Amino acid sequence: MAGGWSRDGAVNEQIDASISEELERLRARQAPVGESLRECAECGEDIPEARRQAVPGVKICIDCQEERDAAFRARPGINRRGSKDSQLK
Repeated sequence: MAGGWSRDGAVNEQIDASISEELERLRARQAPVGESLRECAECGEDIPEARRQAVPGVKICIDCQEERDAAFRARPGINRRGSKDSQLK
C-alpha cells in the first residue's frame, strides 16, 4: 500500500536503506587491527598487557578511551520522507 505520491514498497525501501547505511557506518568503526601499541598514542602512558591482549590492535589507554566514549554523541535518525512534522522541529 502506497501513501501519497510514493509507489508500493517505497517505505520499506527507505527503512532498508537506513538500516544498510547504519550497518555500513558501524562496520567502518570496527575494532582496530594489527599490533597493539605499548604506549598510548594520545597521552603516552603505558597500556597494560591485559588490555593489549583483550583488544588486539589497541592504540589508546583505558582513560583516553573513556574520554572518547563520553564525548561520543549518537547521530539523530534521518527522516527520508520529509514530513511536515519533521520540518517544523
